Amino acid sequence: MSDMTEVAASEASSESAKGDAPLSDQELVDEGDIAADYIEELLDITDLDGDIDIAARSGRAYVSVTAAAGANLRLLSKPDTVTALQELTRLAVQNRTGRFSRLILDIGGSRDQRAAELATLVDRAVARLEEGAASASLPPMSSYERKIVHDIVAERGFASESEGEGRERHTVITPA
Repeated sequence: MSDMTEVAASEASSESAKGDAPLSDQELVDEGDIAADYIEELLDITDLDGDIDIAARSGRAYVSVTAAAGANLRLLSKPDTVTALQELTRLAVQNRTGRFSRLILDIGGSRDQRAAELATLVDRAVARLEEGAASASLPPMSSYERKIVHDIVAERGFASESEGEGRERHTVITPA
């Protein structure tokens, strides 16, 4: 628990590491191992059961927590909770490695569920464009979610770009 408290209190001061060369697959797996240890400790503290899988793809470590039927990860799999836990986990990794982490945390399939929700948002926006709108704006979202949206929009044959600053950054979809 002292590690969790220490990590939560630490600052994200490794801004210069953002521009460094991409990490090797082994470095990403190492990040995943650190993140898995952190998440496992959290699950122990909260008395929840879960299996942790680690993968490295697209230059990021992916850590997924799944549970057998009947296990209760529902509280941890809410989007805002997953985002907060992901940030704390990134800080834990950064604390151990000294590098900024771009890892992605998924709990109970929350990322797939959110991707489906984003696809629905894109489909609604595309429908507005097909009805004659010049553009369609989506609500503000994280850079990870905007990346998913850009990919979905491109698959649908439309164009998109991010606009705004900070928490107000959002995606605008236009005809290609």
